[in-house]
This record gives sequence, structure tokens and C-alpha cells, in this order.
Amino acid sequence: MSALAPAARRRAPRMQGAATPWLFLAPALAAAVAFSLYPFANTVLLAFTDARTLAPGTFTGADNFTRMLQDHRFWLALRNGGLYVLGVVPPLVVLPLLLALLVRDKGPGVGVFRTLFYTPVIASAVVVGLIWTWLLDSRGLVNGTLQALGAIGRPIPFLTDEYLLLASAMLVTVWKGLGYYMVIYLATLDRVPKELHEAAQVDGAGAVRRLLVVTLPAMRTTMALISVLSAVAAFRVFTEVFILSGDTAGPGGRDITLVMLIREVSSGLDGNVGYASALSLVLFALTLFLLLAVLRLQSGRGRR
Repeated sequence: MSALAPAARRRAPRMQGAATPWLFLAPALAAAVAFSLYPFANTVLLAFTDARTLAPGTFTGADNFTRMLQDHRFWLALRNGGLYVLGVVPPLVVLPLLLALLVRDKGPGVGVFRTLFYTPVIASAVVVGLIWTWLLDSRGLVNGTLQALGAIGRPIPFLTDEYLLLASAMLVTVWKGLGYYMVIYLATLDRVPKELHEAAQVDGAGAVRRLLVVTLPAMRTTMALISVLSAVAAFRVFTEVFILSGDTAGPGGRDITLVMLIREVSSGLDGNVGYASALSLVLFALTLFLLLAVLRLQSGRGRR
């Protein structure tokens, strides 16, 4: 018995040492299971039922997905999501880089400009949406100024035209995201070796040439990251369109997005939770496909 005791004592610290990291991870893992994994698994199960808000529902197979293919609002939302990605991602990849290049060097007033560019990021999305609603309204500042200058004869329907409303929402998304992606670019620009710029300058390369042959190649990974982040966020847009349209999704609901459709379908005491879950799965699959497609495109460019 006494011979076994020292061996047991030697094993005990080893076992405690192995368990210690898991004890620290346990709260985070429990939160991930409770608030991420379990809801996701439950959504997958509900997508194959006719569950309602106050009723568990029964198994219906792929009926929700069949209904989705026949739902014109789903195709409208899909179209709007695609247009949003095309309209938002290029500006959010290029414009923040230009801003980062402008404010990367320390100098008088640079800190003020950095703060001004970043302020929309920390502002509430609802507040930002309301401000732009007041600006773009038919009696808002933009239309009022243009009419006062004689540039237009009647107000431009920024918030009541199907395509102008979507374009206005894109403008708000770009304006709000510029500062966030600018900071990401600034962090990467600081890691570009100055020796490369100096060598290119010695070879006679001007500012534009150095940007093309030194800065942009070094920023390729960051540009891919920003492309992915902005594309996924664009496909999941909600607040901008919701606020600018006044919860109407535009004229005839033609500016509806997938997230707005999910909210509309699942709202109320008789909300169709099963169909909303199926829509959520499709949104997840589309964003995952979009993420992989952008990464594949960027990796292909990197190999060339």
C-alpha cells in the first residue's frame, strides 16, 4: 500500500495539469454550446418541420425548401443580396485603403482625421440609418439643397424608388464601414518593410509605382480578408434597408433582404418558425459559399 502511494501522488499532479486548461475553457465552451451549437442544431431540425411560434410542429421533409423555390420573395431577397454584394464590396476594399494611405503618416491633424473617419463605426446603426433617412428624404437636406441650387426640379426619390433605395442603403453601409476597414489596412501598412519602398525609390519608382509593386502585393491577404468580411456582411444586411424603407422593404416590398424575410416570416404568435429556419440554413450556406469563393479567387491570384 505504501509502495503505491508515491506513484499515485506522482500521477495526481499530471492529471491535474492536463485538466487545468479544460477548466479554463469550460465556461467559454459551455457558452458556445448553449448559445451557438445548440441553436444551430435546433435550426437544422426545425427547417424540416412545420413548427410555429407556439407549436412544435411535425416533420414535413423538404416541404419548406420546395416552398422556398416557389416563393417570389425569396428570389427577390436573393437578387437584392447579390446586388448588395456587388455594390458594396469593391468600394469597401478600395476606399479604406486610400484612406489608410492618407492617414498612415504621423503629422499635424492626422489623429483628428483618423477619429473622424472612425466615428461612424462606433455610432449605432439605427442612429446612422435615421440620420441618412432625414438627409435623403424628399424634404431632406440633400433634395432641399439641390432644389435650392436649381439642380433638380423635383425631389429625387431616394427612399421610394426600388433601385435608388437599395443604392442609398449601399451608400450607408459603405460610409459606416470605411473607418473599420481603414484600421485593418493601417495595421497591415505598418508591417510593410520600409526597405522595400526605399529600394523602389532608389530604382526611380514614383509614388504610384511603389503603390502598385510594393504596397498592393503586401496587402493582398488583407484585401482578401476585407473582401470576405464585407461580402458576408453585405449578404446579411438588415438595418440599413429596414430603417431607410421604414419597415416596408421598399415599394411593394421589392427591396427585401433575406434577413428581413426571415424576420417577417417568423414574427408574431403564429410565425412560421419552420420556414424561417429553412431560410436561415440557406442564408448560412450562401454566406459560406461566398466566403469560400472569395478565398479561392484570392488564392488563385496569389499563385499567379
